[in-house]
Amino acid sequence: MGYALFMPKPIVYLDNCVYNRPFDDQTQIRISLEAEAKRYIQRLITEKHIDLIYSYVNRLENDDNPYKARKKSIASFFAHAMRYIDHTHAQTIEERAAGIMETGIKAKDALHISCAIEGGCSYFITTDKPLMRYLSPHIIFCGPVEFLDFLEGIYNA
Repeated sequence: MGYALFMPKPIVYLDNCVYNRPFDDQTQIRISLEAEAKRYIQRLITEKHIDLIYSYVNRLENDDNPYKARKKSIASFFAHAMRYIDHTHAQTIEERAAGIMETGIKAKDALHISCAIEGGCSYFITTDKPLMRYLSPHIIFCGPVEFLDFLEGIYNA
């Protein structure tokens, strides 16, 4: 993937449904496409073409994963993140999340969004349709396939 010299690297936040997508029922075409896109995004992260931010909310949610192999795989991928958003800014994160929840977003999702904003992410990648419709002046919400479309548009412009 070629980059223009003036283009900053995209910074992404993946919510836990994206991390788990490759483990979902791959007989459904949408799920299969999203899983393949997630694997490609993961490769871009490991090759340092894009930067990953993850948070204590990702870790807490992953710790609750009942599938040990999935939990271990996801936890090991967190090591590729450029930054971890911990409880240091919990008050700011929770206050922002409370405002996000006023729009109808669920508490855990609002915390994910708030952590992504705190981390300076440019993209929030999810497979949760209500979250894909959420609008914020701080971050772009999209699915894994749409994110790759954004990247293609940016770097082929």
